[in-house]
Amino acid sequence: MAKGDKINFSTPSGFPEFLPSEKRLELYLLDIIRRVFESYGFTPIETPAVERLEVLQAKGNQGDNIIYGIDPILPPNRQAERDKSGETGSEARALKFDQTVPLAAYIARHLNELTFPFARYQTDVVFRGERAKDGRFRQFRQCDIDVVARRELSLLYDAQMPAIITEIFEAINIGDFLIRINNRKVLTGFFKSLGIAENQIKSCIGIVDTLEKIGESKVKQDLEKEGIAAEQSQKIIEFIKIDGSVDEVLDKLKHLAQNLPETEQLSLGVTELETVITGVRNLGVAENRFCIDLSIARGLDYYTGTVYETTLLGHEALGSICSGGRYEELVGVFLGEKMPGVGISIGLTRLISRLLKAGILNTLATTPAQVMVVNMQEDLMPTYLKVSQHLRQAGINVITNFDKRPLGKQFQLADKQGIQFCVIIGSEEAAAQKSSLKDLKTGEQVEVLLENLAEEVKKRLK
Repeated sequence: MAKGDKINFSTPSGFPEFLPSEKRLELYLLDIIRRVFESYGFTPIETPAVERLEVLQAKGNQGDNIIYGIDPILPPNRQAERDKSGETGSEARALKFDQTVPLAAYIARHLNELTFPFARYQTDVVFRGERAKDGRFRQFRQCDIDVVARRELSLLYDAQMPAIITEIFEAINIGDFLIRINNRKVLTGFFKSLGIAENQIKSCIGIVDTLEKIGESKVKQDLEKEGIAAEQSQKIIEFIKIDGSVDEVLDKLKHLAQNLPETEQLSLGVTELETVITGVRNLGVAENRFCIDLSIARGLDYYTGTVYETTLLGHEALGSICSGGRYEELVGVFLGEKMPGVGISIGLTRLISRLLKAGILNTLATTPAQVMVVNMQEDLMPTYLKVSQHLRQAGINVITNFDKRPLGKQFQLADKQGIQFCVIIGSEEAAAQKSSLKDLKTGEQVEVLLENLAEEVKKRLK
C-alpha cells in the first residue's frame, strides 16, 4: 500500500457486526434458547467452521451456497495458488453452510465415544455463499438441536420439537406464531398414487416447497415443465390446499389413503403424522400453536419424514422463523448403517435482524450495568471501590466511575448507557456510612445506609 492511501475498513458485504446493545440482545436470546434446549436434555457440542468439501457435498448440496476455503497452512504469498488450483478431492475445504451435515460427520468421527440416542445442540456460526441483502447474511449464527439414534428413533422425538419451539418463542414473547407440520411420506405417497414416476417426485416436492414464494399458478407451470400432466398438477394443488382443524385434515388424509391406488407410503405418512400430533398434544402444546399444512415440504434432499416450519402470525412476510425435520439416511452416508435423526434450526442472526426491523424486538441497554458509583472526590476512591465490590458480591452489575467530572455529566453518561441507578457518596455521606441513591428513570433520590444499599437496589430493580 502506498504511503497516504486510505484503508477501507468497512465490513465485507454480508458479514454482520454488532453494537453492544445488539450483541447483548443476541446473548439474551441465546441464553433463553440454551435453557430450553438443556431442559430437554440436549448437550452442547461444537464442530469446525471448515469441513472437507466432500463432507459438505455428501447429501443434498452440490455447492450452490458453499463458501470455499483456503488451506490455512499456506502462507499469504501462496494463497493465490489454492484459489487457482480448483482443488477437489479429500483435501478441498469449505466453510460449513449448516450444522446438520457437519453433525453427521461428527457422529461418524466419534461414534464409539457417544451414547445413543444422541441429543445435541449447537449455536455456532455458519456461512452461506449467497447474495447479501436485507435480512440475508453470508455469516450468521444458527441454533440447532438434533437427536440421532442407531437403527430406530421414536416418533416422540419428532413430537418434542414443536414443544421446544413453543417454549422458546413464548419465552422470547414475540407474539402469536404457528408451527406448521407435515410429513414427506404423505407427499411422496400421494404423488405415487397419481402415477408420478419415482425419479420425478423429488423435483415435485421441491416445486411444492416454493408455493408461498411463487404462487399457485407458477407452481402448476413448473410442475408441468417437469412433465407432470395438467390434471395431475391440479390434483397436487388441491391436495396441498387441504385445510381445517388438525383432526379434520387427518380424517381427509385417511379417507384419501383408503380410496386411492398404491397408497402404502401415504398411509404410513398419515400414521406417522397422527402419532406426532398425539405426542405434541400430550406434551401440552396449545392447539392454536400448531397445524397440519400439506404445502410444507422442506426442499433439502435429506428430509424423509416429519417436517416443520414456524410462522409469526401477522408477519408472514418474515418467512419461517424455525424449521427442520426428520432424516433417515444422512448419517449413514458416512457410516453405511441406518441412523435416523430429527432436528430443528433457528437462524438467530437473520431472525434478530428481521424482528428488530419489524419493531417486534428492541435492543437492550448498551451495558449490563445496573448501577454507577459516581466519583465525587478522588480521595474517596477507596470507599467507592469497596461499595462497588459489596454491590457486585450481592449480584448487582456495577460500573465505578474512575474519572472525576461534574455530577450532571456523570448522570448523563449513566443514562446514555441505560443505567438506572447512581450511588452518590460525598465526604459527609462517607463519614456517616450513608449514600444517596438516585433513580434516573423517575428522578427520585433517597438516602440509604451503606449496609442496606444492596438490599435497597435489589428491591428497586424488581
